[in-house]
Amino acid sequence: MKHTKKEVYLALLRISLGLLFLWAFFDKLFGLGFATQSGKAWINGVSPTLGFLSKAVHGPLKEFYNTIAPYDIVAWLFMLGLLGIGISCTFGIATRLGCFSGAAMSLLMWSALLPPTNHPFIDDHIIYLFAFLVLAYSDTGKVWGFGTWWEKVTKNKK
Repeated sequence: MKHTKKEVYLALLRISLGLLFLWAFFDKLFGLGFATQSGKAWINGVSPTLGFLSKAVHGPLKEFYNTIAPYDIVAWLFMLGLLGIGISCTFGIATRLGCFSGAAMSLLMWSALLPPTNHPFIDDHIIYLFAFLVLAYSDTGKVWGFGTWWEKVTKNKK
């Protein structure tokens, strides 16, 4: 099947964002030495959210993020979010849900670092948010993904 340039570029955007979130998940899970140092991984008992939420956040929501920092449910939700968004976008499965979740997570990450460093209100998280929203309203999961199959499977269950 031949795809338009628009479909191909949207698929590449979807897959790129998916791989970005999957990588973040595996780096935080195993401490691959990029954002998460070896030995400071989740499997070593180190929370993937505690340090950031208790020490790195700033701005008007700092107190809120500091308050939720020690709760294990926050780490679990964050990690499951990274994994779910990563799988959804990389493989084109449940892309609307994955993209809306990615937009929500991007908004939360943006709100933890207000104001942004290089612009009064825009940073990479806002760009991700808009990219996720564009993808949520396209059929990009059907291009180089399992979106068509997923649609058939979920329609059969209704």
